[in-house]
Amino acid sequence: MAQRVKFLIERHADGYVAYPLGLRRGVAVVGQGGTYQDALTDAVSALRFTLDALPEGEVFDEDYTAQEVFVAEAEVPVSAEVPR
Repeated sequence: MAQRVKFLIERHADGYVAYPLGLRRGVAVVGQGGTYQDALTDAVSALRFTLDALPEGEVFDEDYTAQEVFVAEAEVPVSAEVPR
């Protein structure tokens, strides 16, 4: 059985990094590669490895319901002082 999974893919100066969305807190899966497709393929492989090691119910967040995922950029003022 196959499940549709959304991935966030970032382009960096030295390649791409891919992250599957909808995972439970504490579960981390990352893929990387020189191309978009290489990073996606690596992330899918890493997710399959994780699913082989853990039951599906321990990997995916059952409350994750995003139908679409958007990436936005915004300016955020940052204070020079960090409150302690």
